[in-house]
Formats: sequence, structure tokens, C-alpha cells
Amino acid sequence: MSEVKKIATRDSYGNALAELGATYDNLVVLDADLAAATKTGIFKKAFPERHIDCGIAECNMAGIAAGLAATGKIPFMSSFAMFAAGRAFEQVRNSIGYPHLNVKIGATHAGISVGEDGATHQCNEDIALMRTIPGMVVINPSDDVEARAAVAAAATYDGPVYLRFGRLAVPVINDKPEYKFELGKGVVLREGKDLTIVASGLPVSACLEAAEKLAADGIEAKVINIHTIKPLDEELIIAAAKETGKVVTVEEHSVIGGLGSAVCDCLSENAPTKVMKIGVNDVFGESGPAVALLHKYGLDAEGIYTKIKSFV
Repeated sequence: MSEVKKIATRDSYGNALAELGATYDNLVVLDADLAAATKTGIFKKAFPERHIDCGIAECNMAGIAAGLAATGKIPFMSSFAMFAAGRAFEQVRNSIGYPHLNVKIGATHAGISVGEDGATHQCNEDIALMRTIPGMVVINPSDDVEARAAVAAAATYDGPVYLRFGRLAVPVINDKPEYKFELGKGVVLREGKDLTIVASGLPVSACLEAAEKLAADGIEAKVINIHTIKPLDEELIIAAAKETGKVVTVEEHSVIGGLGSAVCDCLSENAPTKVMKIGVNDVFGESGPAVALLHKYGLDAEGIYTKIKSFV
């Protein structure tokens, strides 16, 4: 059996920017002294005159991006999620969100899979923060194919967009001819009648593995990939909840304020359903190898399978 191709979505981000740069001459990329890590250096190599290194000054970078958007540019501001969403939150809210400017925030190194950098750099709160900003689109792609499509969709969307990317290489699962990316629309990856797994970002591939393990036990799980957390595909989630009766959400993010909270908000109002949230349970991360951390926090296939088995 051939080995599954794995690519980090931060690499996808850099490659997509370089491709889009040839199409949009008003696309500008800003970085906070992390071009090698965020992979915006790929764009810089192709279009050095349109890459701005703002230094370790993320708040100022948000202001510059806002100013560029006001002149008709399409700015992508880039840094680690902890800094792009966390440190610069006030400027993103007031200078970008409030005037609804056309700024794209490319946040890399999100979640505990940042690994050895530890708790200070493992942002498990960014989706919750960005969801609260009125009018902000929030996208968390699951693989290389989806990440590239998300960046392209963000470039054509008129308004602020938060894009979440990871450091760890993840399996490519969307390399199918029928795959189509559409903002605000979830993707059914597997049909099932006993429960619905709603996942986003890095754990999506692990959820597919977990579903296979469940199938061996006679439990058929429907798997939905929600790449756009805001706006949420409420129609798809409500229909799946009514069909299967139980819902499990899986995310590499705090269980507070992220995908799980968005799904619960939707279902409690439209189709009350029993939901279990799998994610980071109100704790900080820690330093260690990314794969080991995902296992410890129950976000690998085995951990997801075990938790769902107990829920069912």
C-alpha cells in the first residue's frame, strides 16, 4: 500500500499566495518577521516588491493591512495564530472588523500540534476570538487541497477573513475530482446512520480513521468536514443531527468557543441533540512532539475512537 501524502497547511498557504500573486497584482503580503515559518517567504521570493516585513509588531501590522485595504489592495497579514489573533486582537477588531475592511489574516502554527514551542505558542483560543468579531469569516482547512482552495476563495471574498493553518504535515484527503470548496458549506466525507462526527482542521483525517474503527464494531458514523466555522453550514448540521440522533464535534482547539460551541449553538436552537465535544478541555498545552501531544490530548484516531465509543 502506498504511503499517504502529507503536507503542512502552512506550506499550502505560502504556495497558494505565490500562485495568486500572478493573478492579482493588488495582492500584498505582510509578515511579522516570520516569513520562513509562515511560508510567506515563498511569495516574497516571487514578488519581493509586494512583501512587507513589519517586524515583530503584529498590532502595527494589522493597522498597515487595514490602510492597504482602504486603498484597494488585498492584504494578507501573516503570523502565528497566537500573535495574529491573540496579540493583535484589538487592532483586528477595531481597525479591520469594525470598518469591515478587505483584510485576510493568515494565521499559522495554530493548536497544540505546534509541538515543542509549548503552551505560549499553542493557540487553542483563536477561533473563539475571531468568531466574536462581527462579519469575520473563519476558515480552518483540513489539508493541502482545502487550504489552497480556501486562500483562493478568501482572495475573491470582499471582507475580513481569518484563515487557520498548521505546522504539522497532515494527510491529503481531498484530492478527488468531485471535491469543491465553497465558503460556508460543509463537506460530507462519509455516510453513516448511528451518529454524526463534525470535524474541522487537522483532526478531520483522524476522524475518518476513527470512523473505520467504529465501523468494525458495527457503528456507522457520518463524517462531516466543516472547513468554514463562520458562517456555519447550519442546514447540513441540522439535517445530519436529525438523521443520526447523536453528534460529536472534533477540533484542535479549546472546547470553549470553537467548532463545538458553534454546533451546539446551532442545534440547541434548531434541533436539540445530544452532543459530545472533543478538543482541548480548558487547559493550556505543553511542550513535546506534535504527534505525542495529539495522542495525549485524545486528538489522534485512537483517542477519538475511544471517546466516541464511550459516548455511543
